[in-house]
Amino acid sequence: VQLQASGGGLVQAGDSLRLSCAVSGHTFSSYAVGWFRQAPGKEREFVAGISWNGGIIYYADSVKGRFTISRDNAKNTVYLQMNSLKPEDTAVYYCAARLHSIVALTTAYGYWGQGTQVTVSS
Repeated sequence: VQLQASGGGLVQAGDSLRLSCAVSGHTFSSYAVGWFRQAPGKEREFVAGISWNGGIIYYADSVKGRFTISRDNAKNTVYLQMNSLKPEDTAVYYCAARLHSIVALTTAYGYWGQGTQVTVSS
């Protein structure tokens, strides 16, 4: 399974961005996909995850109400819509995949994309 994250950039506080994670190489609809982020000097943390069929979605408390994860199995793509961005959202964002269920642990995901930088200025 290969993952390609894109859509990052430099924005101001309050702005929006939509990240995309294109997945190839296996049956995309069998995989749960998670978004994680890593800020400088900090550990990688879970942001949001979506089950293989989109029926189960989890968010970190820090992004609830501002971020929305979705998937389009016909396009083999998972999206992360990020609204009301804050400077503390600045990080490299990664998408990752694992079979079937969502978990919030980085170690549970065997497939990772290369990351896309999101920078939010105040």
